[in-house]
Amino acid sequence: MAGPPPMAPTTPAVPKPPAPRLPTTMSLGEISLFDGRTLTGWKESEFAGQGEVEVKEGRIVIGSGVMTGITWTNAVPTNHYEISLEAMRVDGSDFFCALTFPVGEDPCSFIVGGWGGGVVGLSSIDGSDAASNETTKYMNFTNGKWFAIRLRVTPAKIQAWIDNDPVVDVDPAGKKFSIRVEVEPSRPLGIATWSTTGAVRNLRLRRL
Repeated sequence: MAGPPPMAPTTPAVPKPPAPRLPTTMSLGEISLFDGRTLTGWKESEFAGQGEVEVKEGRIVIGSGVMTGITWTNAVPTNHYEISLEAMRVDGSDFFCALTFPVGEDPCSFIVGGWGGGVVGLSSIDGSDAASNETTKYMNFTNGKWFAIRLRVTPAKIQAWIDNDPVVDVDPAGKKFSIRVEVEPSRPLGIATWSTTGAVRNLRLRRL
């Protein structure tokens, strides 16, 4: 009696590799604030006369308006932390990154490219904004070029770097930090532009 016919050879299934994802947890307690695809964790800031915000090609494009921006909706540390990002002025001639951040219980903004395009500094210290206090600096920002921005807040120092060059180094002791009233929708952590289209990417926060 003949046995059953031989079984046809089969090819073992090869599992598909997982789809690539941007990491959300970095070394040394660093987390990503942007997944490269969506505004998850962010909302459009409620500025009057704001432009359009969109995610495109791995970046958040903050369109030109009177003021346009994004505000982080999750908890943020108020001290002992560092924020880093890359920012670009796509079009326009004013600030393309007003990074609002907490200093303890108070807010402050790190202005990049304000007051006609070149002012860098903190707004505000003891009531004086980035154009008129000890942090005021003037730099040239070419449209279409990415700039690496890093801000560190500790009880002893508020420091900032642009392309690894130090631009802010302030002892916060005895100083009062605040923001201009028009920037209130950026609290506690936000990024805004003024009459300018800007783009940001690689946003990270690291606890120190």
